Amino acid sequence: MMKSIEQKHMDTITAFIKNPSNENILNQTNQFFTNQLIEAFVDRTYEVVETFTKGEKVIARILITGTHRGMFAGNTATDKTVKITQFREFHVVDGEIINQHGWFDTGTLLPQIKIEYLLNSKQSKSI
Repeated sequence: MMKSIEQKHMDTITAFIKNPSNENILNQTNQFFTNQLIEAFVDRTYEVVETFTKGEKVIARILITGTHRGMFAGNTATDKTVKITQFREFHVVDGEIINQHGWFDTGTLLPQIKIEYLLNSKQSKSI
């Protein structure tokens, strides 16, 4: 069975995201805290959760798992494993990624590290 162009685009993007040599590219966003995120979660792994394709455009929802081992957004390391959602938009032509951009969803990340941080603060005060 022949694959559709959209299926080929999804396969191209999935292979790109799974390739460890592309991690630096996946970390690039225009968000001001990107460098903090890279430094705070050094053991990141990337998993393609979903892709949506329409013509030459592919949107990928990526789940990044990492351990909070450095300062991020004013929060000291918690050593807690977190899940970070990233969305990336790719433009694919003839099997080649022409351009892309992405953004991290900090709305789901911050509660994961703040809750642990607050619990640790309360426990240390009660001792």
